Amino acid sequence: MKYIIILGDGMADEPIASLGNRTPLQVAEKPYLDMLAAMGRNGLFSTVPAGFHPGSEIANMTVLGYDVHREFEGRGSLEAASIGVQLQPGEMAMRCNLICIEDGKIKNHSAGHISNEEAKELIEYLQKELGDNTFTFHNGISYRHLLVMKGGDKRISCTPPHDVPGTPFADVMVKADTPEAQATADAINQLIRKSQELL
Repeated sequence: MKYIIILGDGMADEPIASLGNRTPLQVAEKPYLDMLAAMGRNGLFSTVPAGFHPGSEIANMTVLGYDVHREFEGRGSLEAASIGVQLQPGEMAMRCNLICIEDGKIKNHSAGHISNEEAKELIEYLQKELGDNTFTFHNGISYRHLLVMKGGDKRISCTPPHDVPGTPFADVMVKADTPEAQATADAINQLIRKSQELL
């Protein structure tokens, strides 16, 4: 049997006063969605297990039947798989976003929805200037790219830029979860600062 999975990520939205405290989806004309709902089965499904950040990476893996407690390694490994980068033992993959910073604050998480061509040029430039035996930059799509670190400690916390627009970037730099991971956090933060100087 074949399945079509349509994930309306964020489609439920929030009630809006000017719409009579209804959501945009509640007031939208959606005959095909209504038809699919009438012909199918409906129910509730928790897509984000307890203890996980409610992001699309977790929800998508859950919908596809993965045990995220066992399988989830972060967005970086998903990014690597999506662009065909084979990770080697001892390598740590991290999502590498191009973002806009203005007056020391995160202006937006997508570098103004940068084009693939512009982004490719910037990522290749970062690889030329900052890539070495430890760090490798890999080109992705638009603002979403990949950074691979050899020998890094995964016990770090990173803040997704789309969660904190308007926040001073210095407040949301990489943090070590254990003292042993401090060197990894410091190395990544240094790379972030150097990339800002270059770009």
